Amino acid sequence: MISDARQFVWDLPIRLFHWLLVALLGFSWWSAETYHMDWHRWSGQAVLFLVVFRLIWGFVGSGSARFAYLLKGPRAIRAYLAGGVAPVGHNPLGGWSVIAMLLLLMVQLGTGLFAVDIDGIESGPLSHLVDFDQGRLAAAIHATSFTILQILIGLHVAAVLFYLLARRRNLIGAMLTGRTAVASEAVVPVRRARAVTFLIAVTLSGVIAWWVFADPML
Repeated sequence: MISDARQFVWDLPIRLFHWLLVALLGFSWWSAETYHMDWHRWSGQAVLFLVVFRLIWGFVGSGSARFAYLLKGPRAIRAYLAGGVAPVGHNPLGGWSVIAMLLLLMVQLGTGLFAVDIDGIESGPLSHLVDFDQGRLAAAIHATSFTILQILIGLHVAAVLFYLLARRRNLIGAMLTGRTAVASEAVVPVRRARAVTFLIAVTLSGVIAWWVFADPML
């Protein structure tokens, strides 16, 4: 069927979240590998801001960004795998992959906050709340969870390429423009969030990210 309409899929906040997270994860990896730990902390704070925002946006954002829309049960997954029509936004498997990645990012952030390096010099902003052994355990989990995160990212990229090459669906373009090509009769209205909702979510996320990383001595 020839596509002759542009379907709204992703709002601007989701697109900004996606591409900023891509950049920050790469920067976080580079700063850790090159021992620029001050930059690594700043990058971690920015990632915390993004993840908190995404969690909030999953409840109050545009329709396709909400967790209630992303999470489908076994029946929907079986129907999709059997050749059913994919919904607007993530398909049932893609929705669960988003949740898996967010959960892993939360583990990555949480352990980084408490992590302590082997000589006790470089530590997470909340490391004063745990002892040395607990901080070292957090550091070990932090490293392992990042390896798992890299695997998930690799699977995500592979899935995007599969849809582009095998199913002729340009998911990258949709994440850049917010719209995707569909047949005119297949267009489904997606409820958009209000600007004031976005401003409140950004403010709350910024306050939480600042508070978590604030110097306990201040």
